[in-house]
Amino acid sequence: MGEYKILSKIKSPNDVKRVNDKDISALCTEIREKLVETVSVNGGHLSPNLGVVELTVALHRSFNFPKDSIVWDVGHQSYTHKLLTGRFDAFDTLRLKDGISGFPKRSESKYDDFNTGHSSTSISAAYGIANAKVLSGDQSYTIAVIGDGSFTGGLAFEAMNNAGRFNKNFIVVLNDNKMSISKNVGAFPRYLTTVRIQPWYIRVKRVTEKVISKIPLIGKPIKSFLQHGKSRLKNMIYKNTLFDCFGFTYLGPIDGHNVEELENAFAAAKKVNSPVIVHVVTKKGKGYQPAEEKPGEFHGIGKFDIDSGEPISSHTGFSAAFGETLCEFAEKDKKICAITAAMADGTGLNRFAKLYKERFFDVGIAEEHAVTFGCGLALKGMRPVFAVYSTFLQRSYDQLIHDAALGRLHLVLAVDRAGIVGSDGETHQGVFDVSMLNSIPNTTIYSPSYFEGLKKSLATAVYICDSLAVVRYPRGGELYKPDDFGEESIDYNIYGNKNCKNLIITYGRLFSYACKAVEMLAEKGIEVCILKLCRIKPIDSEAVNFAANFQNVWFFEEGIKNGSIARNFSDLLVVTNFRGNYHIKAINDKFVKQMSVSEALEMLKLDSQGMTDVITKDLKDSK
Repeated sequence: MGEYKILSKIKSPNDVKRVNDKDISALCTEIREKLVETVSVNGGHLSPNLGVVELTVALHRSFNFPKDSIVWDVGHQSYTHKLLTGRFDAFDTLRLKDGISGFPKRSESKYDDFNTGHSSTSISAAYGIANAKVLSGDQSYTIAVIGDGSFTGGLAFEAMNNAGRFNKNFIVVLNDNKMSISKNVGAFPRYLTTVRIQPWYIRVKRVTEKVISKIPLIGKPIKSFLQHGKSRLKNMIYKNTLFDCFGFTYLGPIDGHNVEELENAFAAAKKVNSPVIVHVVTKKGKGYQPAEEKPGEFHGIGKFDIDSGEPISSHTGFSAAFGETLCEFAEKDKKICAITAAMADGTGLNRFAKLYKERFFDVGIAEEHAVTFGCGLALKGMRPVFAVYSTFLQRSYDQLIHDAALGRLHLVLAVDRAGIVGSDGETHQGVFDVSMLNSIPNTTIYSPSYFEGLKKSLATAVYICDSLAVVRYPRGGELYKPDDFGEESIDYNIYGNKNCKNLIITYGRLFSYACKAVEMLAEKGIEVCILKLCRIKPIDSEAVNFAANFQNVWFFEEGIKNGSIARNFSDLLVVTNFRGNYHIKAINDKFVKQMSVSEALEMLKLDSQGMTDVITKDLKDSK
């Protein structure tokens, strides 16, 4: 553990301003040490945070937070911001149950202006904040910090288009850590950039324009000529008029690891009477060699060894199993196409991307586009598979209904991170996809429990289904599987004594917990059978008829109760001869906070002990 002689004394942004210029480099070093130390134990987003250390320090030295407002896009790069705003002492609790969040959270600090977790929202939110300030007579600054990846999301462009009409005190910081927005070659463009961000340049430019415009008769034509000449020269050098077209003044590119240069840029931005975009170039993972060499792997990582950078525990997960299976299909079928929304690493598509480049499509952070793009592929005979995290699929609801299901186009969704995901918290829990997809006609949904079921479900979704087909699976790998269980059907399977009075219905990884619960209940003298669903929409009528024969039925579901499969099943049971007791245990109209997966399932009573307790209590109460 580092001593953190400077960092430990910072309790607010005012303390950052008091740090001597000669100590800024040491402060940044301490911040990086604290980031690596904490994330190695708790997991989290490391490389994005290592890349914005100097940028964050410069922001806190240049603006007056919380009077000024800052919105971090996605928010996964806000760890340094937390360290500089009074949360150093609590930083060891990052992403833990009841600890500080891995994302900005208004309830956590007055310095967090907007709750974020998904991408491309910062400019919209910040523009709304800026307008509210104007309406209330507040002249403070509003800053949105957005990465080049998030800038690929359509919402960011919608916001830019709307915000270009704003007058002043609105700044967008474009953190470019992967690709160059404008191609600048040689020393001359860099020199021009250096001049243009100097505060004296802005002042002289403003005074000169004011003086020229007052010259009788010829003042305004001269000013117009100079402005157009300057624009033509700038376009020749920078080859980029995108931000000008939106109505933004462009400053950059700025070295994102030079605090002095950043502070000069922000000082210049403050003096511009129009919305400003400050283009900052940074390096993901900077300061920690393993993260610099493999920024993708350290984007979001679990526990790791600091010295080697190697993960402490690694095992084959559903993402990898999906990727391998899709490669197997693609080797034999040239119609198979894979789509990702900037998540090739996370969704297991790396190998596919290398082997079948012409059939691999990374559309950027644009889930809505991904769905409709996939529909276009399907329309002309391709077999598109869109791999996407459950939490990010939410953004494409309209396209799923209007473009995929309504037209009965055969798009396959591989929904990763389905169910509880753990420490990323409310914004990332994959507990809404079932209720969302369950409401869409012409849709088939599979939720396998093991790799074998994943492979069978994916094959069926690709080759048998003729409309929107979904295969959803959890984060991590396979859990407990009884030796005597065999997955004979991908529709539903029965495990245990069919002739007892009690039945558990579930799907996905909760089947493993249900099997353990059955063993625990047997020790109490309570015999329970399990109906394991794999195809959860549409529900097999034979499965419903089977359940109707039991006296007590419990449906355990790792998702939101409203619109759930459990509710669908109960509706179907009503029209049978079922006269027993039906219980639903699911997530009842609330968001699930950050904690480990095991802690969350325990809290929700969806783990083995929870199932055992629920069934034991219900049977006792019914006597």
